[in-house]
Parts: sequence; structure tokens; C-alpha cells
Amino acid sequence: MRAILLSSGLAVICSLLGTRAAIGWFTRHGFGQPIRDDGPTTHHVKRGTPTMGGLVILASATTAYLLGTFATGRQPSASAWLLLLLFVGCGVIGFLDDFIKVYTQNNQGLTSRAKMAGQTVVALTFGVLATQLFADENGVLPASQHISTTHDWGIKLPLVVVLLVIWFIVTATSNGANLADGADGLLAGTSAMVFGAYMFVAFWQNGHGCAPGGPTATGAQCYEVRDPLDLAVLSASIAAACIGFLWWNAKPAQIIMGDVGSLAIGGALAGLAIMSRTELLMAVIGGLFVMETMSVLLQMSYFKLTRRLTGTGRRIFRIAPIHHHFEHLGWDEVNVVIRFWIIAGLCVVAGLAIFYADWLG
Repeated sequence: MRAILLSSGLAVICSLLGTRAAIGWFTRHGFGQPIRDDGPTTHHVKRGTPTMGGLVILASATTAYLLGTFATGRQPSASAWLLLLLFVGCGVIGFLDDFIKVYTQNNQGLTSRAKMAGQTVVALTFGVLATQLFADENGVLPASQHISTTHDWGIKLPLVVVLLVIWFIVTATSNGANLADGADGLLAGTSAMVFGAYMFVAFWQNGHGCAPGGPTATGAQCYEVRDPLDLAVLSASIAAACIGFLWWNAKPAQIIMGDVGSLAIGGALAGLAIMSRTELLMAVIGGLFVMETMSVLLQMSYFKLTRRLTGTGRRIFRIAPIHHHFEHLGWDEVNVVIRFWIIAGLCVVAGLAIFYADWLG
């Protein structure tokens, strides 16, 4: 608990102060955000707003976790390093995308193939390491070869299938978070809630582990998770860093997170789901990201289908992802963000309720 409190406190302070410094530095060096022309017209005033603020979230959360861990007399675990691999690895891909956009002053950064190639390398590297190496003294690996909701279930899957599942989770979650980063404060506020939920999940698992001699070692409801305390500390650090960043990112945003932040957040969320054995539960806890992604997929599919059938492509939404649709309907951006935060909060509550009900069950 001391590590969680210390790391989260350091993360929010570093993020608050670091983001303020980043705003000045990025402004002086011309790191301004280009804006998509087909987006809501109210967003055009954001052109030139300092971007790549996600670098501060990355640095604050990572530094706070390491300082909090060492200060409490512990060493970073294998699970923590693997989570940082996803967090930083996806962030690097986002940084390259952002840098190209800023350098060319065009909203087109990395090509979709290049971005997907980078995410694939990071995801598969994580998958191989997490499922094949770093077993603890009880033989528990950071990731299992089963599908899980709150516990592993079903048959053990072949390694190639597991790697495909991990690849899908990492790419889908990082891209889902990226799609949610389109309104001031939307992703930062949602991420604070989602990672706060995972802090609770991992901390609960730490107190109810299956290790011999543990508090529930003989109980049927114990959790076989490697290093849950480290997952809780990192979750708290990322949540706190998002809160500190939100101070400056709330409307009117003085800095934009950029792909470096959104892809990193999505990658870290995927890693938490995989290593805490809650892959399917993540779809509930992170339900807002699922909603944003599904709106884009439905829009693209319906447009292609109607164009093939009628020769004229039609749309379900005025624009996707779905939060932009409501802005096109005339909703103020603040109203959209607050209402989507409410949806995100309800998803988090539902996910935690499922997690706890399974324990009682």
C-alpha cells in the first residue's frame, strides 16, 4: 500500500509540473497539433495547440513507479518490466506518428501499415516473453495460455493462437484508446478511471493470491497472478499521471496528449488485462474504448456495403468516432466529454461489480 500511495503521489506531482513545463517548451519549438479538416468545425481553433503531451504521462508514471518501488525497499518485477515494455513501446510508435505530423504540419503521420507493423512487433515481443519466460518460484508466468475473465478457463491454447490473441488485444486496445483521444480531456479522464479500477483489481488479487502460505492459498477463489502488487502500483501511477495531465488538458486544452500518449495508454491497459487474467473483463471496464472502436468499424462497414449495393456509400453516424457525431449534432464539447465520462464510469463500476460478484460467487 505504501508503494501505491507514494508512486501515485509522485506521479500526479510530476505530471502537473511536467505538463506545465512541456506546454512552454513545445510552444517555443513550434510543436503544434494539425487538425483534420473533416472534423467538427469547433476543433479548428485547436490548430497549433502544443501536442505530444503524452510524453509527460509516460515519463511521470514510469519515474514514479520506479522511485516508489525502490523507496519501499522492493525491486521492479518481471511483470512490471513487461508492462513497461508495452507502455513505452506503444508510446514510441505514437511518438513517431506525432513527430511526422508536427514536422510536416499534416494530420497524416505514419501509414496504417507502418503503425500496425510497429504494434505487431511490440505485441509479439511481449507475448513471447510473457508466456515463455520469467516464471516465479511457484511456476506462475506473467501471462497464461488460457482465455480469462476473472480467472483462466477453458483448455490451454497453442502458443501461436495465444500470440494471435495477445496481438489482437494489444492492437485493438491501443487503437481504441487512440480513437477516444479526440475531445479535450476525454481520454485522460476516462483513463484515470480505468487504471484506477485496475489498481483495485490487482491490489485485491495481491491480497488473495494462490501462493503457498498465502491468505487464501487453500481457497477456491484465489488468484494465480504473478506480481499483482507491481501491477497495482503501475496502474496507480498511470492513473495519477493522467489526472495531473487532465488539469492542463481539460477544455480549453492547453496541450494535447497525441498518439504518444493514447497508444501508450492502450498498450498498458492491454498488458494489465493479460497479466491480471482479465482479458474479457477489460471489454467491460474499458467499455468506452469498445464503443468508440465499434462506431468506426460500423461506419466503415456500412459505407462499403451500401456503396457496393447502391453505388452510393451511406453513413450511420455523421462522423466517426462516435463522440464527434454528437458534436456534429450540436452538443457542446464539454457536454460530450462529461457524458462520455459518465458512460466510462458506469462501465468501470459494472466491471468491478462483475469482478467482485465472481469472488462472492
